[in-house]
Amino acid sequence: MAIAQYKIGEKVATRDAYGDALLELGERHTDIVCLDADLAKSTKSILFGKKFPDRFRYVGISEADMVSMAAGLARCGKVPFASSFASFVVNRALDQMRISVAYSQTNVKIVGSHGGIVTGEDGPTGQEIMDIAIMKNMPNFNVLVPADYYETVACTNAMYYNAGPFYMRTCREKTPILYESVPDFKLGEANVLQEGKDAAIIACGSLVGQAMKAASILKSQNISVSVLNCASIKPFDSKSVEKECSKGIVVSAEDGVIGGLGSSIAEIIAEKRIDCKLFRVGLNSTFAESGKAPDLLAKYEMDANAIVERVKKGLGEKK
Repeated sequence: MAIAQYKIGEKVATRDAYGDALLELGERHTDIVCLDADLAKSTKSILFGKKFPDRFRYVGISEADMVSMAAGLARCGKVPFASSFASFVVNRALDQMRISVAYSQTNVKIVGSHGGIVTGEDGPTGQEIMDIAIMKNMPNFNVLVPADYYETVACTNAMYYNAGPFYMRTCREKTPILYESVPDFKLGEANVLQEGKDAAIIACGSLVGQAMKAASILKSQNISVSVLNCASIKPFDSKSVEKECSKGIVVSAEDGVIGGLGSSIAEIIAEKRIDCKLFRVGLNSTFAESGKAPDLLAKYEMDANAIVERVKKGLGEKK
């Protein structure tokens, strides 16, 4: 199974990349097993299940059991990938992830699909907005939020080749291809997608595409901004973030509550005593609602236009 080929700008869902990458890994490594909480067609783990039915199990609508089973399999020498909707696995299986995976540092890989308000019509019960904030604060967990198809492939590979607990968020909504091929991804390293001198946009996941669009709009207005893609939420690339914050104006952008990526950046600014104004794009103590992804991003001021306005506001206050 070859990883699909796409051109920059084409739109593909990151959940599709997870399915393709897991299948390719499964062909090379027989210690990989896959569990899914009755949603394999949506999470795309079904691709692995069809090819390797003896290494795949549906556990039913029981995320807590799925995580416990994954922990047991890991203790027997397997490398389990357990997937479900992010809103279900993070909230329903939090205690199992805390005790059976995090506390015991068990080699379990958890993938939460349909993350963020870009899940759209599923509404607030299906739009997981707290997972990044929750999981980055879970001891011993690595947290990945890839931005496009190719980066998701890289992150899926990183989960297998690095021991320990992992959580990765994927999305149903199609997002633009940002990389020409699978990038050389390393845990704890952010990636500068565009250089700029006036301000910086630091984003993760589905909002990296919005950040790049915002940078293009700003460029047309003679404003030069850098775009830093932070797929590795934990471990976090403090040095790269500190460098971007030295520009004095930073806008963080994440599809969820601002207590995830935005708070990590705020902590660096405070701890390093950097003279920098931070504007956090995301949900501030509110749920969204059912609707089309572009409409929701616009309403809750999380799209490219909202990012542009935050940058311009920061530059205006700086004068």
